[in-house]
Amino acid sequence: MAICPTGGCNMAVPKQKTPKSKRGKRRSHNALKVTNLALCPQCKSLIIPHTVCKVCGTYKGKEVIDVDRRKRRKEAKEKREKEKEMPGQK
Repeated sequence: MAICPTGGCNMAVPKQKTPKSKRGKRRSHNALKVTNLALCPQCKSLIIPHTVCKVCGTYKGKEVIDVDRRKRRKEAKEKREKEKEMPGQK
């Protein structure tokens, strides 16, 4: 147990118990909010508004991400990692 050099420690202690209504008002903004979802105009999958569609890679009707290329790269990476795990087998 640590003893303060001045002889007694003055710690912050509330004078009164905080009422439930005051506590509730303070916590009123802590609730989780429901995320808004929209339909992608190209593939009709659910997306967050004003973001690129992860399924088809379009934004405002234009393709901004080549989804097929990303898929091929991911598969190649997984294949390389699998070969690293088993170097003697093919």
